[in-house]
Amino acid sequence: MTEFRKVFVGWDSREDVAYQVCRSSMLRRASIALDVVPLRQPELRTQGHYWRAADPLASTEFTYTRFLVPTLMNFSGWALFCDCDFLWLDDVAKLFELADDKFAVMCVQHDHRPPETTKMDGRIQTVYPRKNWSSLVLYNCGHPDNRALTAEVVNREPGAFLHRFRWLDDSLIGALPKTWNWLEGWDRRPGGGPPSAVHFTRGGPWFKNHQHVEFAELWLHERDELLASCR
Repeated sequence: MTEFRKVFVGWDSREDVAYQVCRSSMLRRASIALDVVPLRQPELRTQGHYWRAADPLASTEFTYTRFLVPTLMNFSGWALFCDCDFLWLDDVAKLFELADDKFAVMCVQHDHRPPETTKMDGRIQTVYPRKNWSSLVLYNCGHPDNRALTAEVVNREPGAFLHRFRWLDDSLIGALPKTWNWLEGWDRRPGGGPPSAVHFTRGGPWFKNHQHVEFAELWLHERDELLASCR
């Protein structure tokens, strides 16, 4: 029986095309079987996993739902979460190979302090410690310390607690190479080829005024390939 690796992708009703390209670019380059699941907030509410009131400071519909991954995995196995504004340019199997059981979560530990006051389609840019650490996370869902991240905690605790992984001791947060969460407009362009995954944090090529950002041509090509395959 084929073993599928579970991947959860943040989904926002305003950016479905970003999710579709993220998913497509990941699947096209993957050498392992993947089960890619969009974290659709309305469905999570219907299923009883999410009942948090709307937060005016939340920039996406998955600002908090990303932290439901261990619950959705029944606190078992490894799973990957990423935002929808990613373009995958390398085999995600290589990322799963970095999973280390001594950690509860693993992420790229950016020191990201964006100068912009807005992002994407004009939404407010919020600066906080460990910004973008939670935009791509390898969850060791079976780690005993992740049992503290219940649905009740996700629906109750403030964003600062969740996005800074405050349910964990810092020693349980493993570091991943920057190439797996390369921040467009912030990180230096790699000299030896493209990064493994481009993260369009400022807004991606699905917005008309962001079609000339770095790696936009690759995102647009991926979108066109996807549309052609659907015809």
